[in-house]
Amino acid sequence: MDKAIEQPEKKQNRFQWFLFVILIPSLFAIALALIVLTIAGVNVFDKAKDLSEKIPFISSMADEKQPSKSLESLEKKSISLEAEIKDKEAKIDQLESQLDSKDLEIERSNLEKQQLQAEIDELQAAKNENKRAMKDIVQTYESMSPSKSAPIIAAMKQEEAAKILSNVQADTLAAIMEKMDPKDAARFTEILTNKSQTSASQP
Repeated sequence: MDKAIEQPEKKQNRFQWFLFVILIPSLFAIALALIVLTIAGVNVFDKAKDLSEKIPFISSMADEKQPSKSLESLEKKSISLEAEIKDKEAKIDQLESQLDSKDLEIERSNLEKQQLQAEIDELQAAKNENKRAMKDIVQTYESMSPSKSAPIIAAMKQEEAAKILSNVQADTLAAIMEKMDPKDAARFTEILTNKSQTSASQP
């Protein structure tokens, strides 16, 4: 009977000892520390939050308690990334349009170049044809007697006559000049001299 009474008393004594020796002094010390830190200007709750973030188990519990904030930050990040993707796509479209316009310019330039080359070829062909025609005319006048060719050349336009006279051989030219009227011969001699001087001065 005494033993049954002693056991609850022992339990009660242990509880009282825990209460008065450990719990109350600990709570008093914590309260005192909070007051001192608050007076010293330290934000106790921020410090506790920082410490809880550094401790893995507590930080994970805090994250579980704040799912809405993490979801909100993820949504913001997702929106920011989508905006960045759209911006990049717009830049790609702009660069592609610039490339297309450059391709069109290159194609247009190539067409113009081809047209110019065709014109050059045409002019060159006409020039060669004129040279052949002039050669044939010169040969014709060289084959004629000077007494017949001299009056014909003298009656021509000055430029055409000068072209023929500047292309005939020297002995043929001398024979044609001999059969010309002295005034015409002097005039063509001056023209041919000026023409040869101009050709000699050109590089």
